[in-house]
Amino acid sequence: MAGAAGAAMGPPARAQSALPEVGFLHPGASVTGVPRLAAVGEGLRIRGFVEGRNVTVVSRFADFDSGKLDAFAAELVGRKVSALITVGPQAVFAARALTTTIPIVAQDLESDPVKSGLVERLSHPGGNVTGMFFDFPDFSTKWLELLGEILPGLAKIGLLWDPRTGTVQLEAVTAAARARKLALETLKVNAPAEMDAAFQAAVDAKAQAVLALSSPVFGTIPQQVADAALRHRMPTITLFPEYADAGGLMAYGTSLPELFRQVGEMAGKVLAGTKPADLPVERPSRFELVINLKTAAALGIAIPQVVQLRADRVIE
Repeated sequence: MAGAAGAAMGPPARAQSALPEVGFLHPGASVTGVPRLAAVGEGLRIRGFVEGRNVTVVSRFADFDSGKLDAFAAELVGRKVSALITVGPQAVFAARALTTTIPIVAQDLESDPVKSGLVERLSHPGGNVTGMFFDFPDFSTKWLELLGEILPGLAKIGLLWDPRTGTVQLEAVTAAARARKLALETLKVNAPAEMDAAFQAAVDAKAQAVLALSSPVFGTIPQQVADAALRHRMPTITLFPEYADAGGLMAYGTSLPELFRQVGEMAGKVLAGTKPADLPVERPSRFELVINLKTAAALGIAIPQVVQLRADRVIE
């Protein structure tokens, strides 16, 4: 697959090729984005499109640099790709600002696609954007409930939030916390380098636990988030099961490889002739609760048996 990570931009016009091109625009680093790209390729193959045989995937990774992300969006639009897969709200809005004709298939777990104006209706997007979007309000309540079950007397939570993802998640969690009479300390994280400082800020604010909201930043560095949480001895929950696999305490959410596979399938449908205006927005359909008992023991937390029995996977 053609790719770039922080490299100089190529010529704006599409390279001479008999194959249709699918652009892949990721705000993070290639080292963590490549597995996502592989899952996209799997989805494309399910729809009959194989890299190098009847499609070319052109990937661009911006290393969490907004300027590079905008430049790569412009390059991919300039190539007149047949479909453009965008990861996260910053990428989809950057692409949407440049084209209303090139089909955009978003993998955006942080935006409300209707309220944000990306689509007219979930069942009939009506424009050039469709994709995978996530519905946060119900999950906000479940994350807080799980933290409350394992931490009796929980009163204050540190909230890791990437401002570039917008306020949909923040508003949902704030409402859920207010209903449970929980105090929140919102901690902004714009890049992986800020992770340790954010956890230290949670400690300084006397938070008893941390909830890491969805973000392309957090989702691509589960090991770094898990290590920082353990280093600061902060019980932490997030959306991404990979976090618990990497040594994090607990995750409740959906499999990222599965989501990227589904996005690849949607892009395959576009290549086969379906207009994004007529391709319904999809939601994640499979969720899992993963608990890491080794990390719980290291933090001195006893996970109640009733919670363990609800888990899809328990790491011992």
